[in-house]
Amino acid sequence: MSRLKPVVYSTLFLLIAGLPKTTVAQDVFPDGSKIPDWFFDTKIHQLDELGKKYTVTDHGVVRDSTRVQTEKLQAVIDKAYNEGGGVIVIPKGVFLSGALFFKQGTNLYLEKGAVLKGSDDISDFPVLMTRIEGQSVKYFPALVNVDGIDGFTLTGQGTVNGNGLRYWKAFWLRREWNPDCTNKDEMRPRLVYVSNSKNVQLSEVHLKDSPFWTTHFYKCENVKLLNLRITSPKAPVKAPSTDAVDIDVCTGFLIKNCYMSVNDDAVALKGGKGPFAHKDKNNGANRNILIEDNTYGFCHSTLTCGSESLHNYNILFRRSTVNDASRVLWLKMRPDTYQTYEYITVEDIKGNAGNMIYIRPWTQFFDLKGEKGIRESAAHHISMKNLELNCDKVFNIQPSDQYELEHFTFENLEVITRDAAKENTRSIQDLAMENVEIKAP
Repeated sequence: MSRLKPVVYSTLFLLIAGLPKTTVAQDVFPDGSKIPDWFFDTKIHQLDELGKKYTVTDHGVVRDSTRVQTEKLQAVIDKAYNEGGGVIVIPKGVFLSGALFFKQGTNLYLEKGAVLKGSDDISDFPVLMTRIEGQSVKYFPALVNVDGIDGFTLTGQGTVNGNGLRYWKAFWLRREWNPDCTNKDEMRPRLVYVSNSKNVQLSEVHLKDSPFWTTHFYKCENVKLLNLRITSPKAPVKAPSTDAVDIDVCTGFLIKNCYMSVNDDAVALKGGKGPFAHKDKNNGANRNILIEDNTYGFCHSTLTCGSESLHNYNILFRRSTVNDASRVLWLKMRPDTYQTYEYITVEDIKGNAGNMIYIRPWTQFFDLKGEKGIRESAAHHISMKNLELNCDKVFNIQPSDQYELEHFTFENLEVITRDAAKENTRSIQDLAMENVEIKAP
């Protein structure tokens, strides 16, 4: 590790009146490059634009919340594909299913009052090659699966319900029996998994109660999540590892006007893990991610880099309200993986959080695979600006020889905290602070 450089303080912990409030964010990414016009086209795809309609009840599927109808629902998708594409319409009612696989030219629309509900029997989800927790392995698919599609849309006023309660109870029972069990050991499907696809839009639907991650996007390009409601409970039964959005080796990603409240991270950036992960063609970086105008209920973190993450570049998180997050920005640093988190900006955020920024080694289930010594990582050009927060801690940063922190900026912060005395920014090289007001409640 290089020797620490002097810290630059423009104004340190100023208690001043008239602190500058939210400023208008420029439409550039953190590295200064212009945000492409694609990000500002937020038109919701309408039903009539999605092709020929295939209403499932016209094709032998019945409204029944107790009967699993995977084969009949899949037959409607296959029929639409074979006839040149169209939109699968789920009408009002509850329809129970295992894993469904959408194909090129097929889309999904849920009418108001419609519920596509996942089976709580894992045998309705066949084991196959997929991507999970930073690895390409055999595991279980999601309820809604999309692979290799250009132009998929999931929209409507209905609900995709993962029916996760039975899985959650089984997870906690297994964890009680074996505290070292991994997240994958309790066999659970995700709610929506999209891979190797581009020009994808998910909009307006309610995605709820996923058994595992709620949405997972792997090796995708140009994805828009618009006006979604993504939820899972923290009580009376915690919904473990139900991340709202997992972005895994993706380029061009917009999350806008969404509500996220889940018992894990709201938005997590992934990409691979392990001492040789950077050499694996299945892994890679996330680039050009815009997260804006959202509202966050309970979550472990609003924005997380890791834990399975290699390289995150040009991440802009702005203009959002945080109601009950444990952390606003969380950088998970794995001792077994080379990681670089760079050009990340968090700005114009208001609300309540346990920690404003949280950085420390991530040691859960790490594996050096016989290699000696840790894999050193870095986070640089990280900015947090125009924040008005109530926090337990502001700078919860653990110094470590495992990683280097450099070029951090904290600007126009107004933070009320019960623990200002323990803040630690000394391990950051080239730290700039300006108009930072920290005061007791």
